[in-house]
Amino acid sequence: MLDLIGDAAGKIWEYLDKNGPSSVSKIATETGISKNDMQRAIGWLSKEDKLSVEIKGRTETLSLK
Repeated sequence: MLDLIGDAAGKIWEYLDKNGPSSVSKIATETGISKNDMQRAIGWLSKEDKLSVEIKGRTETLSLK
């Protein structure tokens, strides 16, 4: 399970590094990461202090620190 979460976290980090701040739904769609794995990976990256999360209305936008 940790490998799966780590892989998803790596994909999110690479996506944000290449594309800049993006919504969670856009990242999930373009990377193919499932909703559950997205949330786990966001937690992983947040715990490592590598991610900023901004919430406006119903949209969560992720960016690298």
